[in-house]
Amino acid sequence: MRTRDERKAARPRKKRRVFLWVFLGIQALFLAWVIYGASISTAPPPSQVASACFHHAWWPLFKSQADCVTHYGGALTSAGDIGKGLGIAAVIVFWTVVDIILGITYGVYRLSTRSRAAQ
Repeated sequence: MRTRDERKAARPRKKRRVFLWVFLGIQALFLAWVIYGASISTAPPPSQVASACFHHAWWPLFKSQADCVTHYGGALTSAGDIGKGLGIAAVIVFWTVVDIILGITYGVYRLSTRSRAAQ
């Protein structure tokens, strides 16, 4: 009959995949951040557009106040869409940098444990 220590030694040790789960968790956070950023509305509130066109503030650029409200609101929406796109691009660049750093860190860790396991 084998002793308890022999049974423990005979059983292969179950690998813990901590890095995999941390990596997947980080990927999920970044994906949620990108989805949230893409879902934000960039349309300005009507009161903001209308207040910008009061008291002949429209006169040098537009034909009428109605023309100002139409085109100024479209310009604000376009500017918001461009800003949203730049924000999502910045998040994706940050995501890529974090993944590269995690990959290098994991590679260094694997190299250090490989030499220890071979001895």
